[in-house]
Amino acid sequence: MNKKTAIFFLMFVIAFSALLGGCSSYVDLPPGTIKDITASPIVDQQSVEVPATKSVAPPVDYRVGPGDSLYINVNGRPELGSPVAQGSSKLQGSRVDGNGNIRLPLVGGVAVAGLSLDQIQDQLQKAYGAYLQNPWVVVEVAEYKSQPIQLLGQFKAPGTYYMDRPFSLLQGLAMGGGLMDTANLRSARLIRNQRTMAVDIYRLLREGSQEQDVWLQPGDTIYVPDDKNQNVYVFGAVKKTGPVPMPNGQLNLAQALASAGIDETGGNRRFVRVIRSLSTTQGQLIVVDLQQTLRGNVLPFSLMEGDIIYIPRSAVGNWNQALSELLPTLQAVSAVLQPFVQIKFLTDDD
Repeated sequence: MNKKTAIFFLMFVIAFSALLGGCSSYVDLPPGTIKDITASPIVDQQSVEVPATKSVAPPVDYRVGPGDSLYINVNGRPELGSPVAQGSSKLQGSRVDGNGNIRLPLVGGVAVAGLSLDQIQDQLQKAYGAYLQNPWVVVEVAEYKSQPIQLLGQFKAPGTYYMDRPFSLLQGLAMGGGLMDTANLRSARLIRNQRTMAVDIYRLLREGSQEQDVWLQPGDTIYVPDDKNQNVYVFGAVKKTGPVPMPNGQLNLAQALASAGIDETGGNRRFVRVIRSLSTTQGQLIVVDLQQTLRGNVLPFSLMEGDIIYIPRSAVGNWNQALSELLPTLQAVSAVLQPFVQIKFLTDDD
Protein backbone atom coordinates (compact mmCIF):
# COMPACT_ATOMS: atom_id res chain seq x y z
CA MET A 1 0.00 0.00 0.00
CA ASN A 2 1.48 3.42 -0.98
CA LYS A 3 1.54 6.51 1.21
CA LYS A 4 -1.50 8.12 -0.45
CA THR A 5 -3.62 4.98 -0.06
CA ALA A 6 -2.64 4.57 3.58
CA ILE A 7 -3.61 8.15 4.41
CA PHE A 8 -6.94 7.78 2.57
CA PHE A 9 -7.75 4.58 4.46
CA LEU A 10 -7.03 6.22 7.84
CA MET A 11 -9.31 9.12 6.92
CA PHE A 12 -12.04 6.57 6.02
CA VAL A 13 -11.62 4.84 9.39
CA ILE A 14 -12.04 8.16 11.21
CA ALA A 15 -15.18 9.02 9.21
CA PHE A 16 -16.70 5.57 9.69
CA SER A 17 -16.02 5.73 13.44
CA ALA A 18 -18.03 8.95 13.58
CA LEU A 19 -20.92 7.22 11.79
CA LEU A 20 -20.91 4.54 14.46
CA GLY A 21 -21.37 7.17 17.17
CA GLY A 22 -17.87 7.18 18.56
CA CYS A 23 -17.28 3.45 18.83
CA SER A 24 -15.00 2.85 21.82
CA SER A 25 -12.88 0.38 19.85
CA TYR A 26 -11.44 3.14 17.66
CA VAL A 27 -8.02 4.50 18.73
CA ASP A 28 -6.91 7.80 17.21
CA LEU A 29 -3.47 8.00 15.65
CA PRO A 30 -1.13 10.98 15.79
CA PRO A 31 -1.41 13.38 12.85
CA GLY A 32 0.86 12.50 9.96
CA THR A 33 1.04 8.81 10.88
CA ILE A 34 1.74 6.51 7.95
CA LYS A 35 0.92 2.86 8.57
CA ASP A 36 1.32 -0.06 6.17
CA ILE A 37 -1.70 -2.36 6.30
CA THR A 38 -1.55 -5.79 4.69
CA ALA A 39 -3.37 -8.11 7.11
CA SER A 40 -6.73 -9.68 6.28
CA PRO A 41 -9.78 -9.00 8.48
CA ILE A 42 -10.95 -12.63 8.11
CA VAL A 43 -10.51 -14.64 11.30
CA ASP A 44 -12.32 -17.77 10.09
CA GLN A 45 -13.49 -19.07 6.73
CA GLN A 46 -15.23 -22.31 5.82
CA SER A 47 -16.04 -23.59 2.36
CA VAL A 48 -19.50 -25.12 1.96
CA GLU A 49 -20.75 -27.14 -0.98
CA VAL A 50 -24.15 -28.55 -1.88
CA PRO A 51 -24.25 -31.93 -3.67
CA ALA A 52 -25.43 -31.53 -7.25
CA THR A 53 -28.95 -32.66 -8.10
CA LYS A 54 -29.07 -36.26 -9.24
CA SER A 55 -30.41 -36.69 -12.75
CA VAL A 56 -32.08 -39.77 -14.21
CA ALA A 57 -32.21 -40.08 -17.99
CA PRO A 58 -35.82 -40.02 -19.25
CA PRO A 59 -37.13 -42.49 -21.85
CA VAL A 60 -35.66 -41.90 -25.30
CA ASP A 61 -39.06 -42.10 -27.02
CA TYR A 62 -41.36 -39.14 -26.62
CA ARG A 63 -44.23 -39.75 -24.21
CA VAL A 64 -47.53 -38.20 -25.17
CA GLY A 65 -49.37 -36.05 -22.64
CA PRO A 66 -52.39 -33.73 -22.21
CA GLY A 67 -52.30 -30.84 -24.64
CA ASP A 68 -50.51 -32.68 -27.43
CA SER A 69 -52.24 -33.19 -30.77
CA LEU A 70 -51.93 -36.53 -32.55
CA TYR A 71 -52.55 -37.17 -36.23
CA ILE A 72 -54.17 -40.58 -36.62
CA ASN A 73 -54.37 -42.23 -40.05
CA VAL A 74 -56.54 -45.39 -40.19
CA ASN A 75 -56.43 -47.33 -43.44
CA GLY A 76 -55.94 -44.03 -45.28
CA ARG A 77 -59.58 -43.09 -44.60
CA PRO A 78 -59.97 -39.55 -43.17
CA GLU A 79 -63.42 -40.33 -41.76
CA LEU A 80 -61.87 -42.92 -39.41
CA GLY A 81 -58.91 -40.98 -38.09
CA SER A 82 -58.01 -37.39 -37.22
CA PRO A 83 -59.57 -34.47 -39.08
CA VAL A 84 -57.50 -32.62 -41.66
CA ALA A 85 -57.65 -28.82 -41.96
CA GLN A 86 -59.27 -27.85 -45.24
CA GLY A 87 -57.00 -26.09 -47.73
CA SER A 88 -53.92 -26.62 -45.55
CA SER A 89 -51.09 -29.11 -45.54
CA LYS A 90 -50.80 -28.78 -41.76
CA LEU A 91 -51.95 -31.74 -39.73
CA GLN A 92 -54.89 -30.80 -37.54
CA GLY A 93 -54.74 -33.81 -35.28
CA SER A 94 -56.77 -34.99 -32.31
CA ARG A 95 -56.12 -33.11 -29.06
CA VAL A 96 -55.23 -35.13 -25.95
CA ASP A 97 -57.61 -33.93 -23.24
CA GLY A 98 -56.88 -33.24 -19.59
CA ASN A 99 -57.59 -36.86 -18.70
CA GLY A 100 -55.04 -38.11 -21.22
CA ASN A 101 -57.56 -39.37 -23.78
CA ILE A 102 -58.23 -38.77 -27.46
CA ARG A 103 -61.60 -39.31 -29.12
CA LEU A 104 -61.84 -41.01 -32.52
CA PRO A 105 -64.62 -42.29 -34.80
CA LEU A 106 -65.81 -45.85 -34.10
CA VAL A 107 -63.59 -46.49 -31.05
CA GLY A 108 -64.48 -43.38 -29.01
CA GLY A 109 -62.15 -42.37 -26.17
CA VAL A 110 -58.67 -43.96 -26.05
CA ALA A 111 -56.17 -43.40 -23.21
CA VAL A 112 -52.81 -42.32 -24.66
CA ALA A 113 -51.09 -40.23 -21.96
CA GLY A 114 -47.70 -41.57 -20.96
CA LEU A 115 -47.41 -43.81 -24.03
CA SER A 116 -44.93 -43.69 -26.90
CA LEU A 117 -46.15 -43.39 -30.49
CA ASP A 118 -45.46 -47.07 -31.13
CA GLN A 119 -47.48 -48.04 -28.07
CA ILE A 120 -50.38 -45.83 -29.14
CA GLN A 121 -50.27 -47.32 -32.63
CA ASP A 122 -50.48 -50.86 -31.23
CA GLN A 123 -53.33 -49.87 -28.94
CA LEU A 124 -55.32 -48.30 -31.77
CA GLN A 125 -54.82 -51.27 -34.06
CA LYS A 126 -56.36 -53.48 -31.40
CA ALA A 127 -59.24 -51.04 -30.87
CA TYR A 128 -60.03 -50.71 -34.59
CA GLY A 129 -59.60 -54.47 -34.99
CA ALA A 130 -63.04 -54.88 -33.43
CA TYR A 131 -64.57 -53.03 -36.41
CA LEU A 132 -62.12 -53.50 -39.30
CA GLN A 133 -60.29 -56.47 -40.71
CA ASN A 134 -56.50 -56.17 -40.27
CA PRO A 135 -56.50 -52.37 -39.88
CA TRP A 136 -53.28 -50.44 -40.22
CA VAL A 137 -52.72 -47.28 -38.19
CA VAL A 138 -50.13 -44.49 -38.42
CA VAL A 139 -49.62 -42.12 -35.47
CA GLU A 140 -47.70 -38.83 -35.62
CA VAL A 141 -47.43 -35.84 -33.29
CA ALA A 142 -49.11 -32.88 -34.98
CA GLU A 143 -48.31 -30.44 -32.15
CA TYR A 144 -46.16 -30.70 -29.00
CA LYS A 145 -47.80 -29.01 -26.02
CA SER A 146 -47.54 -31.29 -23.00
CA GLN A 147 -43.93 -30.73 -21.91
CA PRO A 148 -43.34 -26.99 -21.44
CA ILE A 149 -40.25 -25.29 -20.04
CA GLN A 150 -40.06 -21.62 -19.13
CA LEU A 151 -37.02 -19.47 -20.00
CA LEU A 152 -37.14 -16.25 -17.98
CA GLY A 153 -34.79 -13.32 -17.58
CA GLN A 154 -31.75 -12.46 -19.66
CA PHE A 155 -32.42 -14.68 -22.69
CA LYS A 156 -32.40 -13.18 -26.14
CA ALA A 157 -35.66 -15.03 -26.79
CA PRO A 158 -37.36 -15.71 -23.44
CA GLY A 159 -40.69 -17.46 -23.28
CA THR A 160 -42.39 -20.85 -23.11
CA TYR A 161 -40.96 -23.69 -25.16
CA TYR A 162 -42.13 -27.27 -25.59
CA MET A 163 -39.85 -30.28 -25.58
CA ASP A 164 -40.32 -32.75 -28.43
CA ARG A 165 -37.72 -35.15 -26.99
CA PRO A 166 -35.61 -35.43 -23.83
CA PHE A 167 -33.73 -32.17 -23.24
CA SER A 168 -30.73 -31.52 -21.03
CA LEU A 169 -30.24 -28.22 -19.21
CA LEU A 170 -27.69 -27.10 -21.80
CA GLN A 171 -30.12 -27.83 -24.63
CA GLY A 172 -32.84 -25.96 -22.77
CA LEU A 173 -30.60 -22.90 -22.39
CA ALA A 174 -29.88 -22.99 -26.12
CA MET A 175 -33.60 -22.79 -26.92
CA GLY A 176 -33.59 -19.20 -25.67
CA GLY A 177 -31.31 -18.03 -28.47
CA GLY A 178 -28.36 -17.29 -26.19
CA LEU A 179 -27.93 -14.97 -23.20
CA MET A 180 -27.69 -11.20 -22.95
CA ASP A 181 -24.44 -9.51 -21.93
CA THR A 182 -26.15 -8.47 -18.70
CA ALA A 183 -26.83 -12.07 -17.63
CA ASN A 184 -25.78 -12.87 -14.06
CA LEU A 185 -24.79 -16.54 -14.30
CA ARG A 186 -23.75 -16.87 -10.66
CA SER A 187 -27.36 -16.18 -9.68
CA ALA A 188 -28.96 -18.22 -12.47
CA ARG A 189 -31.14 -21.08 -11.30
CA LEU A 190 -33.24 -24.06 -12.31
CA ILE A 191 -36.63 -24.08 -10.58
CA ARG A 192 -38.66 -27.28 -10.35
CA ASN A 193 -41.96 -27.65 -8.50
CA GLN A 194 -41.45 -24.16 -6.97
CA ARG A 195 -38.08 -25.18 -5.61
CA THR A 196 -34.58 -24.12 -6.62
CA MET A 197 -32.50 -27.12 -7.65
CA ALA A 198 -28.84 -27.69 -6.78
CA VAL A 199 -27.60 -27.09 -10.31
CA ASP A 200 -24.75 -24.70 -11.12
CA ILE A 201 -25.45 -23.00 -14.45
CA TYR A 202 -22.30 -20.88 -14.08
CA ARG A 203 -20.06 -23.95 -13.88
CA LEU A 204 -21.95 -25.58 -16.74
CA LEU A 205 -21.43 -22.68 -19.14
CA ARG A 206 -18.09 -21.29 -17.95
CA GLU A 207 -16.27 -24.47 -16.93
CA GLY A 208 -18.07 -27.10 -18.99
CA SER A 209 -19.01 -29.13 -15.90
CA GLN A 210 -21.07 -31.99 -17.33
CA GLU A 211 -22.20 -32.93 -13.83
CA GLN A 212 -24.42 -29.85 -13.95
CA ASP A 213 -26.03 -30.75 -17.30
CA VAL A 214 -29.07 -32.44 -15.76
CA TRP A 215 -32.12 -33.65 -17.65
CA LEU A 216 -35.03 -31.24 -17.72
CA GLN A 217 -38.54 -32.18 -16.66
CA PRO A 218 -41.86 -30.78 -17.96
CA GLY A 219 -42.73 -27.61 -16.08
CA ASP A 220 -39.12 -26.64 -15.30
CA THR A 221 -38.19 -22.95 -15.25
CA ILE A 222 -34.71 -21.61 -16.05
CA TYR A 223 -34.26 -18.10 -14.64
CA VAL A 224 -31.23 -15.93 -15.40
CA PRO A 225 -31.36 -12.52 -13.64
CA ASP A 226 -29.45 -9.43 -14.74
CA ASP A 227 -26.40 -7.94 -13.04
CA LYS A 228 -27.71 -4.38 -12.84
CA ASN A 229 -29.27 -4.28 -9.38
CA GLN A 230 -26.66 -5.79 -7.07
CA ASN A 231 -27.22 -5.88 -3.32
CA VAL A 232 -25.88 -7.26 -0.09
CA TYR A 233 -28.15 -7.98 2.88
CA VAL A 234 -27.58 -6.82 6.47
CA PHE A 235 -29.40 -8.35 9.42
CA GLY A 236 -29.12 -8.45 13.19
CA ALA A 237 -28.15 -5.52 15.43
CA VAL A 238 -28.58 -2.74 12.88
CA LYS A 239 -31.07 0.10 12.59
CA LYS A 240 -32.16 -0.81 9.06
CA THR A 241 -32.19 -4.47 8.07
CA GLY A 242 -32.47 -5.70 4.51
CA PRO A 243 -30.77 -4.95 1.19
CA VAL A 244 -27.94 -2.46 0.77
CA PRO A 245 -27.16 -1.47 -2.84
CA MET A 246 -23.70 -1.99 -4.31
CA PRO A 247 -22.91 1.04 -6.52
CA ASN A 248 -21.10 -0.25 -9.61
CA GLY A 249 -20.79 -3.61 -7.82
CA GLN A 250 -18.32 -2.15 -5.29
CA LEU A 251 -18.87 -2.11 -1.53
CA ASN A 252 -16.94 -3.08 1.58
CA LEU A 253 -18.18 -4.25 4.96
CA ALA A 254 -17.66 -0.93 6.76
CA GLN A 255 -19.59 0.95 4.07
CA ALA A 256 -22.48 -1.52 4.19
CA LEU A 257 -22.74 -1.28 7.97
CA ALA A 258 -22.54 2.51 7.85
CA SER A 259 -25.50 2.45 5.43
CA ALA A 260 -27.51 0.07 7.63
CA GLY A 261 -26.56 1.87 10.85
CA ILE A 262 -25.19 -0.29 13.65
CA ASP A 263 -27.51 -0.37 16.66
CA GLU A 264 -25.69 1.57 19.38
CA THR A 265 -27.61 -0.16 22.18
CA GLY A 266 -26.45 -3.68 21.38
CA GLY A 267 -24.70 -6.00 19.03
CA ASN A 268 -21.45 -7.89 19.06
CA ARG A 269 -19.34 -5.84 16.67
CA ARG A 270 -16.14 -7.79 17.00
CA PHE A 271 -16.96 -10.90 14.97
CA VAL A 272 -19.30 -10.17 12.08
CA ARG A 273 -20.72 -13.19 10.21
CA VAL A 274 -20.89 -13.26 6.42
CA ILE A 275 -22.62 -15.93 4.31
CA ARG A 276 -21.21 -15.75 0.78
CA SER A 277 -22.62 -17.43 -2.33
CA LEU A 278 -19.98 -18.29 -4.92
CA SER A 279 -22.45 -20.13 -7.14
CA THR A 280 -25.66 -22.12 -6.84
CA THR A 281 -23.87 -25.03 -5.17
CA GLN A 282 -20.80 -23.41 -3.57
CA GLY A 283 -20.46 -20.88 -0.77
CA GLN A 284 -18.44 -19.73 2.22
CA LEU A 285 -19.05 -18.98 5.89
CA ILE A 286 -16.79 -16.09 6.91
CA VAL A 287 -16.10 -14.42 10.24
CA VAL A 288 -14.69 -10.88 10.01
CA ASP A 289 -13.12 -8.89 12.88
CA LEU A 290 -14.77 -5.49 12.50
CA GLN A 291 -12.91 -3.94 15.43
CA GLN A 292 -9.54 -4.53 13.79
CA THR A 293 -10.83 -2.78 10.67
CA LEU A 294 -11.95 0.23 12.70
CA ARG A 295 -8.57 0.42 14.40
CA GLY A 296 -6.84 0.48 11.03
CA ASN A 297 -4.97 -2.77 11.67
CA VAL A 298 -6.39 -4.75 8.75
CA LEU A 299 -7.58 -4.11 5.22
CA PRO A 300 -11.25 -3.37 4.51
CA PHE A 301 -13.31 -6.48 3.78
CA SER A 302 -14.68 -6.31 0.22
CA LEU A 303 -18.19 -7.67 -0.29
CA MET A 304 -19.64 -9.68 -3.15
CA GLU A 305 -23.15 -9.50 -4.55
CA GLY A 306 -25.62 -11.42 -2.44
CA ASP A 307 -23.45 -11.48 0.70
CA ILE A 308 -25.51 -11.87 3.88
CA ILE A 309 -24.05 -9.87 6.78
CA TYR A 310 -25.13 -10.67 10.30
CA ILE A 311 -24.29 -8.58 13.39
CA PRO A 312 -25.06 -10.79 16.40
CA ARG A 313 -26.90 -9.14 19.27
CA SER A 314 -24.71 -11.06 21.69
CA ALA A 315 -21.62 -13.23 21.57
CA VAL A 316 -22.15 -16.39 19.53
CA GLY A 317 -19.89 -19.38 19.95
CA ASN A 318 -20.07 -21.01 16.53
CA TRP A 319 -21.80 -20.96 13.17
CA ASN A 320 -24.57 -23.34 14.28
CA GLN A 321 -25.63 -20.86 16.94
CA ALA A 322 -25.36 -17.91 14.55
CA LEU A 323 -27.46 -19.69 11.92
CA SER A 324 -30.13 -20.68 14.42
CA GLU A 325 -30.54 -16.98 15.27
CA LEU A 326 -30.47 -15.87 11.61
CA LEU A 327 -32.62 -18.52 9.90
CA PRO A 328 -36.05 -17.10 10.86
CA THR A 329 -35.06 -13.82 9.21
CA LEU A 330 -33.72 -15.57 6.10
CA GLN A 331 -36.92 -17.58 5.75
CA ALA A 332 -38.94 -14.37 5.71
CA VAL A 333 -36.94 -12.94 2.78
CA SER A 334 -35.95 -16.18 1.05
CA ALA A 335 -37.32 -15.13 -2.35
CA VAL A 336 -34.64 -12.45 -2.82
CA LEU A 337 -31.67 -14.47 -1.58
CA GLN A 338 -29.08 -16.25 -3.67
CA PRO A 339 -29.87 -19.83 -4.78
CA PHE A 340 -27.05 -21.28 -2.65
CA VAL A 341 -28.58 -19.88 0.55
CA GLN A 342 -32.05 -21.16 -0.40
CA ILE A 343 -30.77 -24.67 -1.13
CA LYS A 344 -28.29 -25.06 1.73
CA PHE A 345 -30.10 -23.41 4.62
CA LEU A 346 -33.77 -23.02 3.73
CA THR A 347 -34.86 -26.46 2.52
CA ASP A 348 -36.38 -29.31 4.49
CA ASP A 349 -33.60 -31.66 3.35
CA ASP A 350 -30.83 -29.77 5.13
